Amino acid sequence: MPGIESNAIEPTKDELKGLSTPRKLMRLAPTYGLVILMFGLVILFSVLLPDTFPTVLNVRAILSDKAIIALLSLAAMVPMAAGRIDLTVGYGIVLWHVLAISLQTMYGLPWPLAVLIVIVLGVIVGALNGILVEVARIDSFIATLGTGTILYSLALWHTGGRQMVGVLPDGFLGISGTFVFGLPITAYYVVVVTFALWIILEYTPIGRYLYAIGANQRAAELNGIPTRKFVIGAFVTSGLMTAVGGVLLASKLRIGQASVGLEFLLPALVGAFLGSTTIKPGRVNVWGTIVGVMILAVGISGIQQFGGSFWVEPMFNGTTLLIAIGIAGYAQRRKGGKS
Repeated sequence: MPGIESNAIEPTKDELKGLSTPRKLMRLAPTYGLVILMFGLVILFSVLLPDTFPTVLNVRAILSDKAIIALLSLAAMVPMAAGRIDLTVGYGIVLWHVLAISLQTMYGLPWPLAVLIVIVLGVIVGALNGILVEVARIDSFIATLGTGTILYSLALWHTGGRQMVGVLPDGFLGISGTFVFGLPITAYYVVVVTFALWIILEYTPIGRYLYAIGANQRAAELNGIPTRKFVIGAFVTSGLMTAVGGVLLASKLRIGQASVGLEFLLPALVGAFLGSTTIKPGRVNVWGTIVGVMILAVGISGIQQFGGSFWVEPMFNGTTLLIAIGIAGYAQRRKGGKS
């Protein structure tokens, strides 16, 4: 099959060959700028807040608070690789965390079965999104906004505006409440998912096909790639990961309520969009997404420890999203100018 050019603009080995060290650093700066920024923020806040920021307690808090957002950002990233967007990562987690609890407290199901049902439903919703986008030819933004709104309304109907509470088994609570080597187990889940997605997207035909579809779907079809199958698969993967995020959220909160979950949508999208501006600028990528989430986590944590008000986090997320989209658009135009 003829190769399809990547839409990333990271420097190649041939470009760097023969350049002096200062020029190499200048050429690499746009690629790893956010990575440098992330470490710069860590150093800055560690110096300014030596008693609270560079502590094990703060690291635990950041990892525990942002693990679910990282998982949702990775979930959103998969359809983005194919040039689609999935808004149900924010809406779906509302219903999934409610169901993970209510299936146990209201219907008496054992927690493994309740978790399995939630995950299967997440996969079904992902498949539905894929069918709406690829078969019904509805724009992915509109399709997932519609299904997401339906999921949210189902959560409101199911809860009746009340909290879902009850005695939950230790096994279910241990899904997110366990600590391994002093760190929350949810951080290890994110590490495993990150490496799995990195290997799949960077070193397997699946990843190459998704990026090819995202770069130019018509060209991908002409090269024999079954684009419909892979796009639907991307939405199924996103739905699966969103359902897992809902289970983790339920285990962490120990209650279910329809007012919780939507606040994850914006930071999840911000992390994914930021991921397209670093490591491999011009396309979403796994490690860039993780860096994007870490910048949000470190920045918000540091600002809040300085006494930032409750509105700081949404303000920071919204501003960062606009910056990320602007940088991503510039990267794509720069790539187009070089083609």
